[in-house]
Amino acid sequence: MMKKLILTSILTASILSADTVFVSNEKDNTITVIDSKTEKVINTYEVGQRPRGILLSNDYSKLYICASDDDTVQAMDTKTGKILYNLPSGEDPEQFALHPNGKELYISNEDDGIVTIVDVPNKTVISQVEVGLEPEGMAVSPDGSVAINTSETSNFLHWIDTNTKEIIHNTLVDARPRHIEFTKSGDKIWASSEIGGTVMVVDTKTKEEIAKFGFKIPGIFKDLIQPVGIKLTDDGKYAFVALGPANHVAVVDAKTYKVIKYLLVGKRVWQLDFANNQKKLYTTNGVSGDVSIIDVESLKVEKTIKVGRYPWGLAVIPSDK
Repeated sequence: MMKKLILTSILTASILSADTVFVSNEKDNTITVIDSKTEKVINTYEVGQRPRGILLSNDYSKLYICASDDDTVQAMDTKTGKILYNLPSGEDPEQFALHPNGKELYISNEDDGIVTIVDVPNKTVISQVEVGLEPEGMAVSPDGSVAINTSETSNFLHWIDTNTKEIIHNTLVDARPRHIEFTKSGDKIWASSEIGGTVMVVDTKTKEEIAKFGFKIPGIFKDLIQPVGIKLTDDGKYAFVALGPANHVAVVDAKTYKVIKYLLVGKRVWQLDFANNQKKLYTTNGVSGDVSIIDVESLKVEKTIKVGRYPWGLAVIPSDK
């Protein structure tokens, strides 16, 4: 009987547990916090000016925030919402990526044409790498060997050796590359080109293009279809691509690179992140000031949650962390 009660308690706790979803609101200078179980806003914290990219520390205790107009990266306590300290970031940080060791932060500085590499524990700049014009997207490989930056105006992916802190390769892509996403194994990257209207898939070993594809939505002008954020399921089944002012998320077969479906969300969808063990996908919809929730199994939009003005970034703490 006791074993049954314990098992019931564990199952109940599992059912009741919820992920914590953080959303940066670019024009309100706030972070909105959503409970993934109730799908309701539970907190709003004031932060620096024009928060865009956000990500979590490896232990989930801190949320790093690109406060773009303050030219800094802030570290916020995820439990209290208190800003603990600022990190040197270079001018106009927009997107960034944390090395798997949790100690090195790679930051795109859009105004300066550089990537600033910060030693997080020591709060110091390790190095600055000159890249192309208007760097934006930033990602670090799962094995930590390479960081990749996109330059919006130069239209390159810049491959940076994380040991030498030097560029080792440049990949030409279509106009205005915005985001990079590694596959879970790290064997490929997916890179979106906003004005080019395409996504390119690149082999990380050979650095050669594997595939490139565009999008076509009936009734929507081609120039409004602007791919930005990308998220890939761990099982290699789907890729989800935010299509900006087209107000849709494309569902792509991650093996054939064919678009399966277009999902209507809020206005000007920017970024994406998974919750609930990748059963749900959250989207930030900048112009409509809300977040849409997509059911990954049924590929249907379930709900929209109002947040702040111009939501931009997303970061999720799993319920078991």
